[in-house]
Amino acid sequence: MTTNPTFGAPHPLGVRSDGTGVNAAVWSETATVVELCLFDDDGNEERIALPERTAHVHHGHVAGIRPGQRYGLRVDGPWNPADGLRHNPAKLLVDPYALAIEGDIAIGPEMTGHEHDDPSVRSEVDSAPMVPKCVVIDEAFDWEGDTPPGIPMNHTVIYEAHVRGLSKTHPDVPAELRGTYAGMAHPAIVNHLLRLGVTAVELLPVHHFLSEGFLDGIGLSNYWGYSTIGFLAPHSAYAATGERGEQVVEFKQLVKALHRAGIEVILDVVYNHTNEGNEQGPTLSLRGIDNAAYYRLPYDDRRRYVDFTGTGNSLNVEHPAALRLVMDSLRYWVTDMHVDGFRFDLATTLARDSHEFDRHAAFFDLVHQDPVVSQVKLIAEPWDVGPGGYQLGSFPPPWSEWNARFRDDVRDFWKGTPGTLAAFAGRFTGSADVFHSAGRRPSASINFITAHDGYTLADLVSYEQKHNEANGEENRDGHSDNRSWNGGVEGPTRIESIIENRRRRSRSMLATLVLSQGVPMVSGGDEIGRTQRGNNNAYCQDNELSWHDWDAVDHDLLAFTQRLIALRKAHPVFRRRRFFEGAPTMGSTLDDIGWFRPDGDPMHPDDWHVGHARALSVFLNGNALGPQGETLERPVGHSFLVLCNAGSDSIGFTVPVGLGGSRWRVVVDTSDPTAIGETVETSDDWKVGAWSLVLLERDEIIPGSS
Repeated sequence: MTTNPTFGAPHPLGVRSDGTGVNAAVWSETATVVELCLFDDDGNEERIALPERTAHVHHGHVAGIRPGQRYGLRVDGPWNPADGLRHNPAKLLVDPYALAIEGDIAIGPEMTGHEHDDPSVRSEVDSAPMVPKCVVIDEAFDWEGDTPPGIPMNHTVIYEAHVRGLSKTHPDVPAELRGTYAGMAHPAIVNHLLRLGVTAVELLPVHHFLSEGFLDGIGLSNYWGYSTIGFLAPHSAYAATGERGEQVVEFKQLVKALHRAGIEVILDVVYNHTNEGNEQGPTLSLRGIDNAAYYRLPYDDRRRYVDFTGTGNSLNVEHPAALRLVMDSLRYWVTDMHVDGFRFDLATTLARDSHEFDRHAAFFDLVHQDPVVSQVKLIAEPWDVGPGGYQLGSFPPPWSEWNARFRDDVRDFWKGTPGTLAAFAGRFTGSADVFHSAGRRPSASINFITAHDGYTLADLVSYEQKHNEANGEENRDGHSDNRSWNGGVEGPTRIESIIENRRRRSRSMLATLVLSQGVPMVSGGDEIGRTQRGNNNAYCQDNELSWHDWDAVDHDLLAFTQRLIALRKAHPVFRRRRFFEGAPTMGSTLDDIGWFRPDGDPMHPDDWHVGHARALSVFLNGNALGPQGETLERPVGHSFLVLCNAGSDSIGFTVPVGLGGSRWRVVVDTSDPTAIGETVETSDDWKVGAWSLVLLERDEIIPGSS
């Protein structure tokens, strides 16, 4: 038995060890009693009512409790679903400020706060045996002088990765570490990232999440992790060393290892909803603590939930308590866990007022004025499923955004869709039509061809129809509009011409991604040819379908991707800080960019709208760059000519005159890797293969005249 609690302090929220015991603090405006529930290894429970309340924070200090102690919360108060009140002390609750959580959930009727046959009646069935337990931790950790890499946004190359899938099958990672934080920190994985050349990993959700009951029933589980229950706790199933706080240490070791390699860590975070679902869902945490404060409820029917997310609920960031939870979580992951940025899932939801997206929402105000959170990378998924949810280009500086128009327009161009030249040019040059008018930079655009949600690159060129039968929904789930083309055969084939076609288009799309203005994001595994066999919604496939297959690496594609990223990093013209002006700048006598037809003549306005046109070239002036780096020096860089042919036949391109110098060298050819190093003179023709991109580098650097 523990000693009687003292008043303790109302902050920080959560249950924190102080060396003599723990201070427990739980915010709830409507609760009448909050109990700290301690569990031993046999599941025996001791309940301790928090004795004091300050500004809606129930708090107390309990002596003698040590790190490793398992606990939960019980919250009593009004039960009136019609008014949005759902307190039920029979339901053990996860502390929303828990720093570690042990175990998964066992879904059953015990988990709902109401009687199964009457939603208006409070259930008296105890849920404790079915609920994961929070864990008190020792927060001490030796960071050994760790500092953030601090990579400028326009120098960033992102690698979207899944902690489990990245190392799960890697032969050089010890079996007991595969699929864990420790596995990702292993030199075999870190060295792969280093050789690839990426500067940041964007991790699919690592906040503690729970799988949905319907997936358990068909032998599947939530793999992606967009089902958060603990906003400050790293997901315990990704730890090789244990769940009683070891997951926190192991995650910190992962961050430290990546920072030592100069690689930043960006977290994909889910603050738009929680695992509790709609009014039929389980009572696990926020619903039982203060339902009406933490969730958006309809004004005319507070039994139900506003759902802008497609998951059953939406976090109510209009309320100070919910907004504080989000900000406290973000700050904790930066200050205590040393992460370098966040990608916000369905970010539009976080910036809604009672209904519409608000560019001046309180969430933005708090982020921008926060001395910690405002200094890290902030990336929005700029949409949700609510009315007016698609908000690409609407987020304020310094936010960047996943640019779905880049994905769609680049796919369309390399598929050969008519009338796509102008859209392709806009995406290649940083999507100024989307971002420039708001005073933003090209780095506001996070460019991607593929991501976790959808086809892999290999599948994008191999399948025209989704093949999601393994998901248990009779192939109804997942998008049907994929802008994909299989080359003539659905799925695997031995026909060499189709295989070559797919290789070319894969290389051409990768080249477009890496060489475009903006911030490229490579979907993890695309560089080695990873396939999901046509499944474009593998959210529930925690198996070989989703994991990296390190026994089937496409070494040629890997080397090609490494070379592309090295080119981008070596030449500032591919990562400009400002948008092109289409005119001479910075003392150059030539325009900073030029567009040409295959015959070498400049593009005219009518040329952009020729429906059958699928080819063009673009000149990138390496001597028209603004000041770079801390010294503000203006570099005299290399200039390039990019030749793009998205047609089904080879085309001869004439190298335009008047671009300075006379000799160009092939540095990329997506149809003929053996052509690397060959030279071509101004006014000469260079044949570009079908569905191919060629990058020519001007041999001479001519200060002031190029």
